[in-house]
Amino acid sequence: MKCYKYVPFLVTILIQVCTAYAQQLPAISLWPGGAPGVNPEGGEEIVRIYEPTGDRLISNVHNPSVIPYIPSKEKATGIAVVIAPGGGHREIWIDHEGYNIAQRLNENGIAAFILKYRLARAENSTYTVEDHSVKDMLRAIRLVRSRASEWNIDPDKIGVMGFSAGGQIAALADVHADSGRVDANDLVETFSSKPNFQALIYAAWTNDIALSRHSSPAFILGGYQDMESISTGMAKLYLKFKEQNIPAELHIYANAGHGFGIREGDTGASSKWPAALIAWLYDINGIGSD
Repeated sequence: MKCYKYVPFLVTILIQVCTAYAQQLPAISLWPGGAPGVNPEGGEEIVRIYEPTGDRLISNVHNPSVIPYIPSKEKATGIAVVIAPGGGHREIWIDHEGYNIAQRLNENGIAAFILKYRLARAENSTYTVEDHSVKDMLRAIRLVRSRASEWNIDPDKIGVMGFSAGGQIAALADVHADSGRVDANDLVETFSSKPNFQALIYAAWTNDIALSRHSSPAFILGGYQDMESISTGMAKLYLKFKEQNIPAELHIYANAGHGFGIREGDTGASSKWPAALIAWLYDINGIGSD
């Protein structure tokens, strides 16, 4: 009978565990009826484990989707970020550039949506970056904006974030965004796909991206020891924003290379980068931080 005294404690622990897992919702297909231009013979997604780190890599994506992480109503800041993990357009590193990022944002009251996009450089792929991967990102932005009130999101505080190849997708999404089509039969397509901000983390293939005075504010981050095209490309990209008089923030870590993301046990200066990102997100969205 004495075991009953532990019941309140166990119930409290169970509630805490359930609350933590409730933050991640089931994946939502961007086009429930099938994505435009999808390969109907594509088959199911493939998950591969990268043995040195235990990371999961997703490939063979033919049903693009987002995985929502929604903070509680009490904690919500109204900010939302659609995250495109990297993987060279061949795979998607879903853990250290996806789940771990979304969880960290969620802990700080920021809604996060991990994008599983079609892969343009996978073996035998029928997709391209601009016609499929970028359009998956644009659709994801529209979807989040269309359900903003449901998820306690401010429709004017929705941005994109991308790592490596995903950074290219995020940057191109800002370039190709539109205000939506008021005459569209699909309700989601009536919403704007323009991000309010962009976070480009060691973004690849950015040298040819053309900015304009309509570009969204940017947070740019990378490592000095990354490949030359990225380590210098981040600085060049910052100067492009400066030339267009678009607010931008640049962080280059001296002892970091490529693909660091967020991993348990990270040390060194570059392991602190999420705090800089969150401070920037609060700042540009007019939210005070402690």
